[in-house]
Amino acid sequence: MSFTTMILQWFKENGRALPWRETRDPYAIWLSEIILQQTRIEQGRPYWERFMKRWPTVEALANATEDEVLREWQGLGYYSRARNLHTAAKQVLVRGGFPTTIEGIKSLKGVGDYTAAAIGSIAFDLPAAVVDGNVYRVLSRHYGIDTPINTTEGKKEFTVLAQSLLPATQASAFNQAMMDFGAIQCTPSNPNCPSCPLAESCVAFREGHVSELPVKQKTLKIKERHLTYVYVRCNGQTALHRRPAGDIWQGLYEPWLTEQVLCGAVLLRQNVKHVLTHRILYADFWLWEVEERPQLPDDYFWIKEEEVGNYAVPRLIEILLETLNT
Repeated sequence: MSFTTMILQWFKENGRALPWRETRDPYAIWLSEIILQQTRIEQGRPYWERFMKRWPTVEALANATEDEVLREWQGLGYYSRARNLHTAAKQVLVRGGFPTTIEGIKSLKGVGDYTAAAIGSIAFDLPAAVVDGNVYRVLSRHYGIDTPINTTEGKKEFTVLAQSLLPATQASAFNQAMMDFGAIQCTPSNPNCPSCPLAESCVAFREGHVSELPVKQKTLKIKERHLTYVYVRCNGQTALHRRPAGDIWQGLYEPWLTEQVLCGAVLLRQNVKHVLTHRILYADFWLWEVEERPQLPDDYFWIKEEEVGNYAVPRLIEILLETLNT
């Protein structure tokens, strides 16, 4: 039995039941793919459900404000995904409908090769193979490929291999099977090799290299950054500002970010660690209660304290704000 046949058989018996698999609506499928980038299914599913309930069509999402979309996205991280999602919805609206070709889908903001292949194959039966972390892992182990997956050579090699295994008339099932097989059976750590239907033909299992594959070149340099936030409380109001483009958390809100030492301020949290992909943040959080509004930079604005929850904030700020209620 071939690799492709065995993967499809495994999927028929073990595939996950997910709401976005019960439709061919490209909007619902696209939304799930964007949400599940860098996000586990159990975390992303409630967000997908809320988005679909609030904005059931791409037209509805396009007509939302960016602030509304960011607020609904709060807690998922990687907020550029939300901004791109909103921009792409407007692109679809201008086009008069969702694109039905791989290149057309890739023209949408925030959609790359993998996402385009996933949407195209699932929604429109386009014969395009998906290649993500699950696929890299399954193929590298089964075929014993040690080419680094984060190199140009590796990406090309795995894309060609995945495409060669794709059954043209079952692209949707095969792509979803590869995703699920990597997520359930051929997991990053402690894969269930003894019960794997591909164990006999798996090179890594036979040669004892399962834990060593796939190979990834270490190129990421982690930087540290220290932040000092001051929550200014003045007669039931506080000050926020919206983070600009060109830095982390673009478009999200935060309290006063300063390097000043303030007389009378109370330290609520110190050296709170928050890990992002390319850096580690350490934050101090102060409470400063005053009778008159202090002079803040021009881009800060005042709101009632009970309205803070209406503004989308990064997870780190959410953690800091929780201190006020403890």
